[in-house]
Amino acid sequence: MAVIDTTSAHNASAGFGGLFARALGAVSTWNERRATRNALSQLSDRELDDIGLVRGDINEVARQA
Repeated sequence: MAVIDTTSAHNASAGFGGLFARALGAVSTWNERRATRNALSQLSDRELDDIGLVRGDINEVARQA
């Protein structure tokens, strides 16, 4: 799963920089969830069962990622 560190030392909540930081965070979150969904979808039903999941759990697990 990909991780992008979006933290910074300055106040990212002010003006255009804050908007950009929030947009970057949203894209980063979307990409992490997409990668999680794709990785879990590639597993067989037996492999999912080994980690305590069923195919129907994939979206919920990705949403929590």
